[in-house]
Amino acid sequence: MANIKSQKKRIKTNEKARIRNVAYKSKLRTAIKAVRVACANKDLENAKVLFVKATSIIDRSVTKGITTKKAAARQKSNLQLLINKVSA
Repeated sequence: MANIKSQKKRIKTNEKARIRNVAYKSKLRTAIKAVRVACANKDLENAKVLFVKATSIIDRSVTKGITTKKAAARQKSNLQLLINKVSA
């Protein structure tokens, strides 16, 4: 355990940020999974609506610093490809 007051504060704030990030990542994965399930069930209209919501969550995760720009672009691209396969 740290003895320095500022380091004790950093430990507490880092733990708060870690918990927040874990919760947001879970929300992100759930949104992506919802799109994949809709595509697996061939529910194109629902998949498109869920894709818009998932895209929004993915973009916000980049601005919050939870994921990188490239990872977000890859996730959005993979979901779009999945929707395109279902619509074809």
